[in-house]
Amino acid sequence: MKQHPLCTDTEHGPTILDLPIDNGLKHEWAELQTRRHFLGRAGKVMGWAALASLGSGEAVMGLVREPQQRSAPLPSPETLRLPNFAPRAQRAIYLFMSGGPPQMDLFDYKPKLAALFDTDMPDSVRGAQRLTGMSSGQSRFPIAPSHWGFKQYGKQGAWISDLLPYTGKMADDIAIIRSTNTDAINHEPAIMLMNTGNMNTGKPCLGSWLSYGLGSMNNNLPTFMVMMTKKNEEENNQPTSSRLWSSGFLSSEHAGVSLRSAGDPVLYLNNPQGVDGAVRRKMLDAVSEINRQTYEELGDPETHSRIAQYEMAYRMQTSVPELTDLSKEPKTTWDLYGPDARVPGTFAYNCLMARRMAERGVRFTQIYKRGWDVHTHAVGLLPMLCGETDRGAYALVTDLKQRGLLDDTLVVWSGEFGRTVYSQGGITKEDYGRDHHPRCFTTWMAGGGVKPGITFGETDDFSYNVVKDSVPVRDFNATILHCLGIDHNKLTFKAQGLDQKLTGTTPAKVVDELLI
Repeated sequence: MKQHPLCTDTEHGPTILDLPIDNGLKHEWAELQTRRHFLGRAGKVMGWAALASLGSGEAVMGLVREPQQRSAPLPSPETLRLPNFAPRAQRAIYLFMSGGPPQMDLFDYKPKLAALFDTDMPDSVRGAQRLTGMSSGQSRFPIAPSHWGFKQYGKQGAWISDLLPYTGKMADDIAIIRSTNTDAINHEPAIMLMNTGNMNTGKPCLGSWLSYGLGSMNNNLPTFMVMMTKKNEEENNQPTSSRLWSSGFLSSEHAGVSLRSAGDPVLYLNNPQGVDGAVRRKMLDAVSEINRQTYEELGDPETHSRIAQYEMAYRMQTSVPELTDLSKEPKTTWDLYGPDARVPGTFAYNCLMARRMAERGVRFTQIYKRGWDVHTHAVGLLPMLCGETDRGAYALVTDLKQRGLLDDTLVVWSGEFGRTVYSQGGITKEDYGRDHHPRCFTTWMAGGGVKPGITFGETDDFSYNVVKDSVPVRDFNATILHCLGIDHNKLTFKAQGLDQKLTGTTPAKVVDELLI
């Protein structure tokens, strides 16, 4: 049977753009052509084809709407009128401890627990909290006091573990929040909630919201950059995926750019073998012209994003090598960050790179350190994890302060949840493990308008429930946005029929007590 010329199920057959219908309708169809809209509009397409085969193009044009204007470019910081008020922070650096650091071993000092070693945690404390599959089958929940001592640091006498001596040195520069809490009890949804404000995937992360709302501070580096700290041999390698620095339904230009510690710092940045800079420039000009023509035909604002990304990649061929060249750092830098900073991929190295990014106007930098998922052998793992991160975090805050950058740079330290006071599995004086715990965990902030040298929030005697000044994740994120001059209720994007925002639909508030 001969195929009808308007059928589109062959490799080289006509498309909807070839139909004798109004150009405005063609543009509308092309703009909405996602998988969801394709399935929803498939019946209409066949109807258009049948209608076009029965009458002339003029007859069809008489039945359609007036042409619609091409989609407007995506909102910019100027059209969004951001920041909403004078910001204290111009940029942010987020140190993310993936896996859930145990708060009672690091910041939430509970000296009374020592007398309760290996006794059962009272049922009244745990209440009706759901348990993970890792400990739900336990016949008892023995209390595991911290293996390490604590000391008081700073003018306010903040209690900080002996595992974190460098953090203790900067006690007067940070605000410790002991009452952070979350709704998620497992890693993936908890990490997604902390980073994107939603437990489901597909939402923009904090860095993408800031890129969308505030725009770039430089012309030669991405607005949002991400670094992964290399793992050690002993740690629990909880996976971390690029969904955490995705732009979700925002334009792809707002996604995080990952800076690698080995090989090319950014993939596909260098010219291919045999292609010099002049040839690369001609190729980019040609691609830009093709993209411009595509935009004229289809009106998709994402095309503009692609043009901008190609140009950014071209400029990064010069800016990234300069960024990663540490040869001119003075001896005082290496004395501050320590020998680990000379090894690419270590936490200290990434912290030094974050300071260099701050100097060069990168709006948001996020460093991930995995391994904090201490279900077993916490006594062996925590000294190693703290040893990797303690000095680097201290050096970063101190370095920013010495260079006059801390006042307008917000530094955040956080995991996705805390750990249980009771031991998962067996318990001895020399070892224990801790399960996931969403009801309370400790975070800290520094610089960028945050009140220094304070400890905020309280938990009960078992570091299990918040008893004063609760800080849910949505309030935590609202406070971060506030430091950068953003009202969290006004930073929105229309998607899926909703005015989407980082803090979600549940009311959130800024924690004013944390701010100067």
